[in-house]
Order: sequence, then C-alpha cells, then structure tokens
Amino acid sequence: MKCSYFTPIFSLLFLLSCTGEKNESNPAPAGDDTAAFDLFFDALAQQCGNAYPGGLTLEPPGDEMLTGTELLIVHFRECSDVQLKLPFHIELEEEELWDRSRTWIFTRHEEGLEIRHDHRKPDGSEDDFTMYGGFSVGEGSALRQEFKSVERTEETGIFRGWRIEIEPGVRYTYGTIRGDEWSWRVDFDLSEPLEELPPAPWGHE
Repeated sequence: MKCSYFTPIFSLLFLLSCTGEKNESNPAPAGDDTAAFDLFFDALAQQCGNAYPGGLTLEPPGDEMLTGTELLIVHFRECSDVQLKLPFHIELEEEELWDRSRTWIFTRHEEGLEIRHDHRKPDGSEDDFTMYGGFSVGEGSALRQEFKSVERTEETGIFRGWRIEIEPGVRYTYGTIRGDEWSWRVDFDLSEPLEELPPAPWGHE
C-alpha cells in the first residue's frame, strides 16, 4: 500500500508547524516540579503500544534515502520509565517488502535526554554505522527537544543534530537540523493508531 494520500495531510502539518515555529520553541515554562524534558519523555510514552503512519515532508536535493511515496511507520514498541524504543519502518518499492533496520532509542537521564540510532542488518546483526546520537541541549519544551551531534557540529562549525517534536493526538516529528533549520524531516499522524502493528524490527525479536 502506497501512502500518496498522506501527502496533503503532512504538507498541512508541516506548514502549520513552520508557521508557529518561533512560539513553539519558546513555550511557557514547565512547572517547578517537572523538567521540560521529563514532560516531553512522558508525552512520547503516552503513545506506547501504538503504531502510526507517516510520510516524508522535507528532504534536501540529492538525498535519495526516501522517494516521498513510501508509507512510513513509527511503532512505540518498547517502553520503560527510563527508555523508549521506537522502530522506524520504511516501505520499499517492491510489493510487501519493508526496511526494518532502524530503531530510535530515547533514554532519560537526571539532566536530560539522549537519542541513539540502532541500525541493524536483515540478519539482526549490527550495521557498520550504528548507535550514533547525542544528548539534548537547552531546556527545550514538552513539545520539542533538540539533540546535538558533537562530531558533526565540530566538523562543520555549525550546530548539527536532531529535532524531535510530539503533539499527542496530532503528530510526531523526527528530523535533522543544521543551525536552527530543518535539513530532513518525517511526520507521523497521531490522530488514529494503526489497527495492525508491524512486526519486530531486525535484531529485536
């Protein structure tokens, strides 16, 4: 099943989020007893057990990872008080074939959050490039957290990393950033979970 009918939905979500980006990055401060990153982690955890459809909303010229026609699925699959594992499933052009190599891992620490990218081969073994990521920077908010890639930032001299956004019941967004701008982005519709859950990602049976 192709996801071309998701395109208008995610185009609208993308435009709406861009319109309110300045305000969203500086929301009202969280309560005194709860850090913003804890509220963000808890908002992710609210989706546990569910899977949601999504699509590509931004890709730089020359990037060929996705065509924009694939159905994408995020599955909030493994959850604990300190760690969440979200497999990222990518529909391939071949009928009924999927890339199940990627899992986003969020870990809660006392001072903030950490994101790691678990990449596996079809046989379940670790990919040559895996478990890269970084720690959250700044206070962020209950809706948005940003994570710094120290290596990429040092290499380019500008901030490089990841921006994750969550609006329960509306959308989940994952993307890379350069400076303060999105460089790559996928959005998932949280308004209604999928009835059929995807199988385990590679290496996580």
